[in-house]
Amino acid sequence: MNDASPIYDAVVIGGGPAGLTAAIALAETGARTALLARRAPYADNRTTALLGASTDLLERLDVWRRCRDQAAALRTMRLVDDTGRLIRAPEVRFSSQEIGLDQFGYNIDNRTLMAALEERAAELSGLTRFDDEAAAVDPQDAMAAIHTRAGGSLSARLVIGADGRQSLSREAAGIDVKRRDLHQSALTFNISHSRPHKNISTEFHTPHGPCVFVPLPGNRSSVVWVSAAREAERLKALGDDELSDAAEKQSHFILGSVRIEPGRNLFPLSIESPKQFANHRVALVGESAHVLPPIGAQGLNMGLRDAADIADIAGHAISIGEDPGAPQVLARYQSARRSDVASRMFAIDLANRSLLSDFLPVQSLRALGLHLIGSFGPLRRLAMREGLAPTWKRVG
Repeated sequence: MNDASPIYDAVVIGGGPAGLTAAIALAETGARTALLARRAPYADNRTTALLGASTDLLERLDVWRRCRDQAAALRTMRLVDDTGRLIRAPEVRFSSQEIGLDQFGYNIDNRTLMAALEERAAELSGLTRFDDEAAAVDPQDAMAAIHTRAGGSLSARLVIGADGRQSLSREAAGIDVKRRDLHQSALTFNISHSRPHKNISTEFHTPHGPCVFVPLPGNRSSVVWVSAAREAERLKALGDDELSDAAEKQSHFILGSVRIEPGRNLFPLSIESPKQFANHRVALVGESAHVLPPIGAQGLNMGLRDAADIADIAGHAISIGEDPGAPQVLARYQSARRSDVASRMFAIDLANRSLLSDFLPVQSLRALGLHLIGSFGPLRRLAMREGLAPTWKRVG
């Protein structure tokens, strides 16, 4: 990386799942693309529920075949009111067969997904990988300059900021972000269990947040347990036997005897939304663009839609001779992402607030809403389809 370095059509900063997907998708459009990210083993054993549109995208990018055998199909989703309150919602069960699908998606551990993405990225001649990190991003009128921690520099017409919650790219573009601490934390871990999960994901709604048991291959599941921050810390500090017992009790023994696997992670929860998704030659994807609590499996699925949209929009701009970082191109990306992100953030925030509320009328409205979804077929099917992907993103 020196003064003779080429000017790339796009440089993706950040090598998480959303960043890698964006880099692959851009390179496949023919855009001269660089990925600026450290090569590092994925640090933990978290998993992701990839919904149908996400697996379709990964299939198109020749990634999914590399990891599909290590994922578990999600065919049924149960919502169970476990609040113990006077007014409780009825159980709601969503079946993929009801909307003509074999499954809603798949649950896969992030390490496996990342390995498949890295393998595909390494095959693409139009994608140059720099094993480094951005130290500074300087958007200018004609291009953006990226300076790296190792002392190198890159030039690009478009910067894709996939560099997470503390996004250097977002700051460089002058994009403000609104943050709200939820005073909740998510404890994540994996379990083995004596009874089969039958490809059913079960989400128990407690007074402090949801606890979801999501299928993994074999008699294994991933657990995302959301609770008040102090309670989450207490759970994380338990011994293996104690946490196994707590998870078994929280699951109401639907999976039989439960055994905690090694590896636990605790994450404070917040909602973060930038005022724009693109500005001054920078487009944001993934957690640079939105941070949500782990409800409804929307986080990474939204990040993959970010990646697909910026690749489509920038790739098309390049194909017709436009500058992919020009204001009118970034405005198309802003327009493409605004409604999807805003609607999901609103729905997830509303669902979380209504669950935590001690206000009786709110509890009544929540119970009524879930009752209508559970008992009225057209509404239930609409909820399932919208949960998988926005209506305007589907073709046919």
